[in-house]
Amino acid sequence: AQQESEDVEDLVRSIKTDLSPEEVFVFTPKGDVISLPAGATVIDFAYAIHTAVGNRMVGAKVDGRMVSIDYEVKTGNIVEILTANSANHGPSRDWIKIVKTSGARNKIRAWFKKERREENIREGREELEREFKRNSITLTEEQQAEFVLDIAKRQRFTNIDDFLAAIGYGGVSLSRIIPRIKEDYLRIYRTSEEEKLDKTLIRPKKERKAQSGVIVEGLDGCLVKFARCCNPLPGDEIVGFITRGFGVSIHKRDCVNVVNSINDEEQKERWVRAEWAENVRDSVFKSTLEIFAADRSDLLADVSIAIANMRIPLHSLSAREAKDHHVVIQITLGITHLEQLNNIISTFQRISGVISVERTNQ
Repeated sequence: AQQESEDVEDLVRSIKTDLSPEEVFVFTPKGDVISLPAGATVIDFAYAIHTAVGNRMVGAKVDGRMVSIDYEVKTGNIVEILTANSANHGPSRDWIKIVKTSGARNKIRAWFKKERREENIREGREELEREFKRNSITLTEEQQAEFVLDIAKRQRFTNIDDFLAAIGYGGVSLSRIIPRIKEDYLRIYRTSEEEKLDKTLIRPKKERKAQSGVIVEGLDGCLVKFARCCNPLPGDEIVGFITRGFGVSIHKRDCVNVVNSINDEEQKERWVRAEWAENVRDSVFKSTLEIFAADRSDLLADVSIAIANMRIPLHSLSAREAKDHHVVIQITLGITHLEQLNNIISTFQRISGVISVERTNQ
């Protein structure tokens, strides 16, 4: 065994100087060479040996020492994979975020697809509900069942459970299809509700200016506040809601609270027409954007530089990790009108790695 180890070390020294920087060459304890992309982990190494080895992996040794499962292998490493005795042992979902190679990622997803269907369905349902809530997609139970089934069929699934399971194990990326889902929702469900709203509202008198920046039913000097549930901007179509003791609350016409109140007999009479006054651009409004991007170093710095170059007020900025090496950045800015916001969105969309930029209702 000692002679075998020495032979491996001699082989490593002889080829190290001739290798591509894009690849690493790693050895099994028996001296077999495994080629992997730079940045690959011991999990990638395990799956490169055999799918069963990857699925049953519980740890790894590199050059005789225990390492963490996210350890990035280097040329010349001798890697030993430690496996569980149980044939039922499987990978962790978190490994999908750790591995570098698509081969390892696909094998992990395949295991969950086959072995954890009920868990996948539950995970997929929870993720879909989070995305619906984040995008203000509000439906009755019957409407949601019909709507989700239609989405599933367009993604070539025969039923909802298969679609949810695919979301759960990572076979369907909601971040890529949610823009189309939102468009369909607005086209199918919001249009009819807004028509009902038009019949309910009273048109305001035409006035040139208003101290609040908004004209509500021609009432001079009424107390106006802007709803935090949708944060309307000049340029958005708006409506007013007469509150009890707090004046008129201004909402976007497509705000979920507006749509949900149309059919409420006690509430619908309190909705009134409203429009922006001509002098509204003198004011600054808060608006929140959500950036979905591939995770990379300097991404947050590039976003911050773009904000500084546009010379716009920044109220808050936060980031969180998403699935499959992606990140979600949420930014609240000071905006004067919708056209400015659209220009800001276009600027962010040009940043390397950015997949989508959406206005949120926060």
